[in-house]
Amino acid sequence: MIGLRIQQARKARGWSLDGLAEQVHRIVTRQALHKYEKNQAVPGSDVLLALAGALGVSLDFFFREAATQVTLGQLACRKRTRVGARQLGTICAQAKEQIERRMELESLFTPERFAHFHKPTHNRVARLEDVEAVAKATRRALNIGEDAIENLSELLEDAGVKVVTWTGAEEGFDGFACWANERIPVVVVKSGRPGDRQRSNLAHELGHLVMDVAPSVDPEKAARRFSGAFLVPDETARRELSPHRQRLTLQELEQLKHKYGMSMQQWVYRAKDLGIITDSQAKWWFTFFRCQQAYPLEPGDQVREEKSEGLQRLAIQAVAEKLIAPTRGAELSGLDVDELRKVSTG
Repeated sequence: MIGLRIQQARKARGWSLDGLAEQVHRIVTRQALHKYEKNQAVPGSDVLLALAGALGVSLDFFFREAATQVTLGQLACRKRTRVGARQLGTICAQAKEQIERRMELESLFTPERFAHFHKPTHNRVARLEDVEAVAKATRRALNIGEDAIENLSELLEDAGVKVVTWTGAEEGFDGFACWANERIPVVVVKSGRPGDRQRSNLAHELGHLVMDVAPSVDPEKAARRFSGAFLVPDETARRELSPHRQRLTLQELEQLKHKYGMSMQQWVYRAKDLGIITDSQAKWWFTFFRCQQAYPLEPGDQVREEKSEGLQRLAIQAVAEKLIAPTRGAELSGLDVDELRKVSTG
């Protein structure tokens, strides 16, 4: 148990064994740390205190109950993801840590309170056009109609998906999807993106979770189309744009971007996929956006990045109901302990 926790926290910081030994001022060697992580030796209390301080965790972290341990399954990553194995390991370790903190808070309440995610029954994609039906089925499974989604992060979390934000500076990473403990859906996306790109990434990774893509179909193309079809169903797109257009305008694309939280470039893709505009019209727009250097920031006002406050709400409720101490609630939620005491008694 302790060895696994040391390794998880070390990888979450992106440190090697030598790096961790350096951080604790060489009071333990690289070889000793290796033995700890392999559970071939047990660190003493003084070493654990030093490791906790260096890694930025509490001593309780090393003894967390097995019920909150998380194992991530196979990752669905973008083909263009430009992160090395070590960096990806850091992202996974931080994702596991965030999920475990959420699960520990959830364990304080009755299980019936939290939804269990269910894939749509009809999710087979034998050709790209099948994605439209899967996206609609997913919206039905989540009990949403055809209107704009106000906060996709909160919607997914309410449906039982663990949404994790990666705060690192790596620009070659957008996100990935996987299953934790073989049953918990997980979506990891890069923070600090404009809201429209963030929502596109969330929907893209959701597509990887729900679709059963045939070997003959490119899974990335399917996920890209799912993202647009989920954010803006075909009937909604045709209602907003009309079934056929000779030309689109920048002003209407910007307005639709803010109404639905979907980028102008993704609206162009959506119009092309549905035959509302021709391939040559879409090509013109993509050339225009390249000339405007519109990636990742498009012209005009930006859509705000979404924030999910579900973890903080759980911590506030747990402290208010005296299920955990404020210090523990602050550790699990990332809130300031004094602020948590204030809001949980207000």
